[in-house]
Amino acid sequence: MDSQSQTTSLQRLQNVEKRVVRVLELAGGVMDELANPTGPRKEFINNHCREFMQKIKDIQMTLRDEIKSACEYRPFEKCDYSSRISNEICGKKLDYVLSQLDEMKQTIDEYHDTA
Repeated sequence: MDSQSQTTSLQRLQNVEKRVVRVLELAGGVMDELANPTGPRKEFINNHCREFMQKIKDIQMTLRDEIKSACEYRPFEKCDYSSRISNEICGKKLDYVLSQLDEMKQTIDEYHDTA
């Protein structure tokens, strides 16, 4: 991930943080309105709830995109470490199998020599 995309990603996440704060303000405003002794104003609550839901959708979409983007980032994609280790392990397994076969051959040869 280059510096430019990290900066824009960070900016998008900071905007999400601002939206979360706004969502909390909206929820607080609705709670205040519901506690109003003269009764809640329906239009006020509807507007706040509508904005609340839109902000939640925006937050969800942005976070989903950021998570998806982060999952696509593979800093070690061109690293051959895992394939080298895998090859080394396979080589060790092959050496072990060959040593077992040599022991089996030796046992068979000894059997034939005694028979």
